Amino acid sequence: MKNIRSYARLFAAILAASAAIPAVARAENSATVGGLTFVNKGLVGIGRIPANQRDKFGETFGSGSGMAIDSAAWSRAGAGYKGTLYLLPDRGYNAVGTVDYRPRLNTISIGLTPTAPDAAPEAGKEQSGVDAKLIDSTLFVDDKGGDMTGLDPESGVRAAAGDFPPLPQAVNGKIALDNEAIIRMADGTMFVSDEYGPYIYRFSADGHLLSATQPPKALLPMRKGALSFASNNPGPGASAPDPKDPETGRQNNQGLEGMAMTPDGKFIIAVLQSAARQDGGDSSSTRQNTRALIYDAADPDHLKLVHEYVLPLQVFKDAKSKTTIAAQSEIVALSDKTFLMLARDSGNGQGLKGDTSLYRKINIVDLSDATDIAGSDFDAGKPIAPKGVVDPSLTPATLTPLIDLNDKADLARFGLHNGAPNDRNNLSEKWEAMGLASVLNPNLPDDYFLFVANDNDFLTQDGFQVGAAYKADGGADVDTMFQVFQITLPGLKK
Repeated sequence: MKNIRSYARLFAAILAASAAIPAVARAENSATVGGLTFVNKGLVGIGRIPANQRDKFGETFGSGSGMAIDSAAWSRAGAGYKGTLYLLPDRGYNAVGTVDYRPRLNTISIGLTPTAPDAAPEAGKEQSGVDAKLIDSTLFVDDKGGDMTGLDPESGVRAAAGDFPPLPQAVNGKIALDNEAIIRMADGTMFVSDEYGPYIYRFSADGHLLSATQPPKALLPMRKGALSFASNNPGPGASAPDPKDPETGRQNNQGLEGMAMTPDGKFIIAVLQSAARQDGGDSSSTRQNTRALIYDAADPDHLKLVHEYVLPLQVFKDAKSKTTIAAQSEIVALSDKTFLMLARDSGNGQGLKGDTSLYRKINIVDLSDATDIAGSDFDAGKPIAPKGVVDPSLTPATLTPLIDLNDKADLARFGLHNGAPNDRNNLSEKWEAMGLASVLNPNLPDDYFLFVANDNDFLTQDGFQVGAAYKADGGADVDTMFQVFQITLPGLKK
């Protein structure tokens, strides 16, 4: 009873603070999908890990291409929260080409002291609501215990053996992994999605490769009729692929960027970052229609594709009025029919020449009325959208906006902005990781904190990786940053 009264008093205080804020500062908005109303109550916390942070291997920490939050470790004490989250860096610092970076998973101790929605943070502490500390790093190794690598696989393919399909292999003989999203199970085992394959890998709790799931043939990168995993980012002294782009299958660096498990643990949803080559992905102006793959996860080492849908990405005009398509960066599953999807533009943000992003949004994707193409001719190579035009027999998924990461008023409350001046408080380019944690308030049973983190591309002036020091071009130090939103997700099973 005492706890319930405390929660009630806290909620009343939150409401009172919210009422005192001028309407212009409010970031709250709602969206109704499938008869359910989802609400974005706005930013409630910001935090950073310094750009020059190093892990236990002495190498520069690489922030968030993917995120998993340990729900069992998430707890509340008074007005604060604490827990553990896991951040997946991508393939290492690679301003020119790729490097022999060992893939890994970073463990982060996280504390959250949220600002009430719409309230002003305490002066001088605008970006201290999230306390994030790197506490461990775990290397991923192959099925034989050997190191894996971030190096481009060029034309290398490790032949299929046992339960394993053909795998991307770098010139040094290591399995090449460009990891992008992570699902961490209660027993510590992990699913990791990859851009090179594009595959879904399963790892043990200590990082050993257990299995690999190959996508439908239509998504496998093919050159001159042969499987070719190269992404046209060769390592030092290596050769570029011929041709530079696949003729069919996933486009270079546009693999399984987003992946999540449904709350009931039955299904894994994986999304290609943008359209496959034959689906309009051969042009930046027609790559709009990507694919969402739904796998039955009953046998974790033998995922079974059960559904597949056409997923349209957002089309907008850039600063020069050129038609541009926002690639998706991450997803969070709400059910086997709905998920949150983060999509963004490219080339703008701290550390880059462009300073102002025109599109960074989190949308609700609804698959309910979309055409299921799993196992059809479209999986064998028939284009779902030749030259970007969807086949007339297909109904795509629908998208509904929920959160605008570029919301000026919301950012300003926490001392941040989108655009000039292009300083450390300008959002960086790549926002690529998301995770959910309950608000743990009986008065708000459907409320969650949505953690969103950037991929800083290892950009620092004090870097060290693969045995050498480096300074990122452009002079920037791009911190790992966390934004935390409070959102209402009705019907989500905890």
